Amino acid sequence: MNRRTLPLAALAILASTGCATTYEDAASDVRSATIVDRNGNTVGTANFYSQADEVTVSVSLSRLSEGTHAVHLHTTGDCSASDFTSAGGHLNPMGNQHGSLNPQGAHLGDLPNAEISSSGSGTVSAVLNGPAETVLSQIFDADGTAVVVHEGPDDYRSDPAGAAGSRIACGVVSPS
Repeated sequence: MNRRTLPLAALAILASTGCATTYEDAASDVRSATIVDRNGNTVGTANFYSQADEVTVSVSLSRLSEGTHAVHLHTTGDCSASDFTSAGGHLNPMGNQHGSLNPQGAHLGDLPNAEISSSGSGTVSAVLNGPAETVLSQIFDADGTAVVVHEGPDDYRSDPAGAAGSRIACGVVSPS
């Protein structure tokens, strides 16, 4: 697996202090998404960075229920349905099965779970698999991409969506 995650505690500290990581300072901020819940309240942001030949996504969440929540990139940049099903399935341009623990996986849109603290906040960060030019063209195809947060954890193996439960928040990825 070519996906690296950053320690959640370090990211939580950085998110709460408003500081950028060294990577973020050196990288180009290429895209972002404001993530909203079913009531239209802002509950997070996702920022996409490009440096050298990789793309990283960093997601900061707040005002969510404590526990583990799956976070995925979905195929369509549309969060208009009340249950966010308008975002389509997971971003999967290579036709893989789901999950980093699935020998047939993973989707490009499969991200690590976010651990949400008792204060309602958490973060997750991942390097997206593939060369930056390819990854960015797959994210910014004709119908765009959405960042979706699910009510439960991703089991990293069940196809097609990791048994993560319903969609509780969504954000359309747009140019920064």
